[in-house]
Amino acid sequence: MRGLIWIGASILGVVMVLSMVTFTVDETNQAVVVRMGEPVRVVKEPGLHFKLPFPVETVHKFDRRLLEYDSAPAQIYTKDKKNLIVDNYARWRIVDPLAFLKTVRTEAGALSRLDDIVYAVLREELGRHTLSEVVAKNRELIMRTVTQKCDAATEKLGIEVVDVRIKRADLPKENERYVFDRMRAERHKMANQYRSEGEEMALKIRAQTDLEKRRILAEAYRKAEEIKGEGDAEASRIYAEAYRKDPEFYAFIRSLQAYDAVMDSSTVLVLPPEGPFFRYLRR
Repeated sequence: MRGLIWIGASILGVVMVLSMVTFTVDETNQAVVVRMGEPVRVVKEPGLHFKLPFPVETVHKFDRRLLEYDSAPAQIYTKDKKNLIVDNYARWRIVDPLAFLKTVRTEAGALSRLDDIVYAVLREELGRHTLSEVVAKNRELIMRTVTQKCDAATEKLGIEVVDVRIKRADLPKENERYVFDRMRAERHKMANQYRSEGEEMALKIRAQTDLEKRRILAEAYRKAEEIKGEGDAEASRIYAEAYRKDPEFYAFIRSLQAYDAVMDSSTVLVLPPEGPFFRYLRR
């Protein structure tokens, strides 16, 4: 029984000694070994590693994965003096754990420094662009520039800034009404311009249509007059031929037509019966 106790105690002692002189680093971490307050080496390879027992050497582990920083919304002024409430975030990683330990020591300290750096760079860069450029036109280019400047500013901290993005950009409540009113005025101006251009085009179309209408009517009238003249000429020719064939019969027919046109049941004529008008009635 005592033998088992001694074996168990020995194993426990060995485990305690090994835990004091070894440490493990997995695939998601990296470590800095510090001896008496001074960093001595950086360990990035995963596996089991050795060190001097505590308190001679201590191990500080840092995450090597992509981390995210989400800032609180802040006010930023654009080039055209517009006030924006910008909510942004950044993705970053620890690339130099030794510099990271010497400058910010912990992720909380890193987030505090990132907050200052990203806000300063974002405010400076957005201040060089107008509201429309920030919101719609050049946001991708602006954020690429902000990312590069933030990465350059955090290099000495052992941090790589991978990406900075704007989640949301809103106008303050007191400015929304002014912006919306201006947008309505611009749209109203554009609508009036389109209407005036439409009216001008409509007038041109009507004028061209009226001109074409008058041209068509004039052409139709000319053709009608030509046809009418040709008909009158043909009728005159027929009358002339008929007159040449039998002048007496033609004179008789014309007299009958004259009687029909002049006399009816209510007509009273006072003419001498010997006149030429009644010559066919006398026979």
